[in-house]
Amino acid sequence: MPFTFRVDGMEVLAEESDGRLVLSHALSDDDGLVPALAGYAAGRMLREDAVLSYGNRQTFIWQDAPADADAHGLRRLFETFADSCDWWRARVDALRGGEPAGSPPPETVLIRP
Repeated sequence: MPFTFRVDGMEVLAEESDGRLVLSHALSDDDGLVPALAGYAAGRMLREDAVLSYGNRQTFIWQDAPADADAHGLRRLFETFADSCDWWRARVDALRGGEPAGSPPPETVLIRP
């Protein structure tokens, strides 16, 4: 059964699916932001476990952990997910013309193994 809770002004959906606890947060329903947000996704995959996704005309992020994780694992899941939400929300705000989201991304990104 899904459960939506509100933390720091954002709604987070939590649901159990196939033995996993999945947290998700809707970022935007503006299709025009998808290409710009997708441009950040590759670099963010190297830094965090949250995944940027698009479905049902909604851009959102999600992250999961085993549903039977101990208290420390669940706390870590929520802390890292909340940090990811803050980062992605800042990008959405900047793309919408709100406050700057920090330094602009470099024009060239080199990813080394």
